[in-house]
Amino acid sequence: MSDTQKEPLRVLFCIGVTQNFFELPESEIGAVWKGYGEMMSAMNAMPGVTILGTMDDDRTMVGASASAPWTVYIMADVADLDTVVAACNLFRTVKVGDYRLWKYGKIEARVGRALIIQGA
Repeated sequence: MSDTQKEPLRVLFCIGVTQNFFELPESEIGAVWKGYGEMMSAMNAMPGVTILGTMDDDRTMVGASASAPWTVYIMADVADLDTVVAACNLFRTVKVGDYRLWKYGKIEARVGRALIIQGA
């Protein structure tokens, strides 16, 4: 890494499904899943975002996510804080019918750095 390059931020995007999703009629659930897919594709395509992995614990976490534990996690290396904010903003811009994705879910970003244990 050159002197002009910065270490990327290690970011854990924590995504929770809200009660509004669970109150939808079955016929409207597919549109929300499409919205989540659009959000994840857009995040993956963002310059400065490298998704390292995802985890969905919907098999052992049932119901709305009021706080941690969340339902979905995305671990990524992100170029800078502005890009983290832009990724979170996808919940405000992705449309699901007449609403935005944030009606059905929420996102929180934990920002840190990669853990490197010296001498290990």
